[in-house]
Amino acid sequence: MEDVHRIAAWLEADDPAPWIVETSGSTGRPKRVVLSRGAVLASVAASARRVGESGRWLLALPVAYVAGLQVACRSLVAGHPPVLLDDHPSFADATAALGAGPRFVSLVPTQLHRLLETDLSSLRSFHTVLLGGGPIDAGLRARAAESGVRVVATYGSAETAGGCVYDGHPLDGVAVALGPDGRIRIAGPTLFDGYDGDPDLTAEVLVGGWFLTSDAGRLDDDGRLQVLGRVDDVVVSGGVNVPAPAVAARLREHPGVRAAEVLGVPDEEWGNRLVAFVVGGVSLAELRAWVAEAHPRSWAPRQLVTLDAVPLLPNGKPDRLTLRGLV
Repeated sequence: MEDVHRIAAWLEADDPAPWIVETSGSTGRPKRVVLSRGAVLASVAASARRVGESGRWLLALPVAYVAGLQVACRSLVAGHPPVLLDDHPSFADATAALGAGPRFVSLVPTQLHRLLETDLSSLRSFHTVLLGGGPIDAGLRARAAESGVRVVATYGSAETAGGCVYDGHPLDGVAVALGPDGRIRIAGPTLFDGYDGDPDLTAEVLVGGWFLTSDAGRLDDDGRLQVLGRVDDVVVSGGVNVPAPAVAARLREHPGVRAAEVLGVPDEEWGNRLVAFVVGGVSLAELRAWVAEAHPRSWAPRQLVTLDAVPLLPNGKPDRLTLRGLV
């Protein structure tokens, strides 16, 4: 709760210094993101307008990361201190502590998957469950909807003060565009001021009022943004460009797979080979055939690493550096 008190004081201060959020470092060196209070409050207001309500939030994510910071800020701006999941013996107890009125929570896909199994009645009591922090399978969304849980998929980063695109559509005041290479660009009042102590990197990604993300995307006929994965998640294997997130999404649809991630690793013969990290009792041959039913055969993984669980960072994202170390 001490961190929440610090956030409350920052929100109430006359002229506060920017808040520093450290990125997860899931793909490399963590960065220190400088966020003004104005950017954070712009995000809070736009989020409330989009979901159509405000109220008390359950804090189920670390406040050291931007998603947890925003949960605390949304709840405090609405006039309620957030309820901390860590202060209660269970998700159900924490939910009950929220009391009456609109309830909100922000989760990562792994948390939602587990809670649909163990705490469905509690999840149903939330006005909105914001879901972000990684790829979101259509099957998980469908399962939540069928169970009566209102889920809104969010896309954003620390550099955008958290989720700034909800279910494929940017929040009010936020602009989304695609570069020539399909790289997603974002502009608007929620952008960060720069990277603390790294002006060169700041200049690389903040260009002409736009934040150049590390993600590739496309816009469908309705203008809805579809995030294809990180630009560097496209693995060139045997001269073929393979989008690793699309392969991972296909693997997760296999009935024998409980969780999956896909990465490219250096290979003498192929340049890079696609490695599948899977929780479940399936063979490499089965997975290759499964991928080939929906995608080109050249997209099929060439190596399988079976796991008891996908290693995660404190914010719930897959720990890619640990995964690479397993190969």
